[in-house]
Amino acid sequence: MKKKILALLLTAVMVMSLAACGGNSSQGGDTSPADSQSGNTAGPADANEPAGEVYKIGICQLAPHPALDAATEGFIDALNEKLPGQVDIDSQNAAGDTPTCATIINGFVSAGVDLIMANATAPLQAAASATADIPVLGTSITEYGVALGIDNFSGTVGSNVSGTSDLAPLDQQAAMIQEWYPDAKTVGLIYCSAEPNSQYQVDNVQAFLESMGYTCTQYPFSDTNDMASVVQNAADNSDVLYVPTDNTAANNTGIIDNICRGVKPVFAGEEGICGGCGVATLSISYYDIGYKTGEMAADILANGADVSAMPIEYAPQFVKKYNPATCEALGLTAPEGYEAIVAE
Repeated sequence: MKKKILALLLTAVMVMSLAACGGNSSQGGDTSPADSQSGNTAGPADANEPAGEVYKIGICQLAPHPALDAATEGFIDALNEKLPGQVDIDSQNAAGDTPTCATIINGFVSAGVDLIMANATAPLQAAASATADIPVLGTSITEYGVALGIDNFSGTVGSNVSGTSDLAPLDQQAAMIQEWYPDAKTVGLIYCSAEPNSQYQVDNVQAFLESMGYTCTQYPFSDTNDMASVVQNAADNSDVLYVPTDNTAANNTGIIDNICRGVKPVFAGEEGICGGCGVATLSISYYDIGYKTGEMAADILANGADVSAMPIEYAPQFVKKYNPATCEALGLTAPEGYEAIVAE
């Protein structure tokens, strides 16, 4: 009998000890070293913590074109890398129509987006007119002072606008013409008169070329309706032709190529135009400037960077490139140091 009572008492003590241990665990008692180092610290409260803030971003691209497409792609890639899962992007294309740019931008403003990316001059001008509060970043813009009507532009807009430029050194573009055609006498400068950045480029290239001894004539066209006749006139009266970074020309290189292929050499302000109708260009990567614009956007959105203090950024490098098909048609051999444009 005494043995049975002793056994019962021992059993009761063991049960009480187990209950005490269980109580300590549920109330946050000491944990073992293995538990504290495992990194599995998420509990029910962690599961309810909000994810990073999601930012609404509107992209307005002027037209479908390889250069502009690459800039948009770079911008989106940078944002997705810098702010993974935190961007809600609405990308719209104006199909080359300037009034449509204004419609798209006004829609972004009404929707209260956190940032607007304007790809090309017309979207930038529309965005700058539509809002003074929402940060606006441009890309594929040649010269911001010209695009926004800022006299004596110093490199920083100073408002809610900043971004990246696609301007390659114009003196080096002029020198490239001299490198290929040192004995030429006349250069025809072809551009769309509706694009102020194109006027800026041809004015500067003309000054550099004239300092080298060339005679230059500007041949502006108003739109695609008079483009062919203007290009034909320029080809008839020039030894060499130059086309700046010009959106209208970029979308209609076939017109220039049909007139000039095998007849007159065309030097271009950017690779897309050169690939369509040119001999050579001083090329930048539009993907790279788009990516840089995306990095600027992430800095504004996530880190509170002040867009008004951000200077305009430029391409990190420039590459001399030539169009093998056009050179073959003209019987030209590229000088040393030029890379071939690969046809897509």
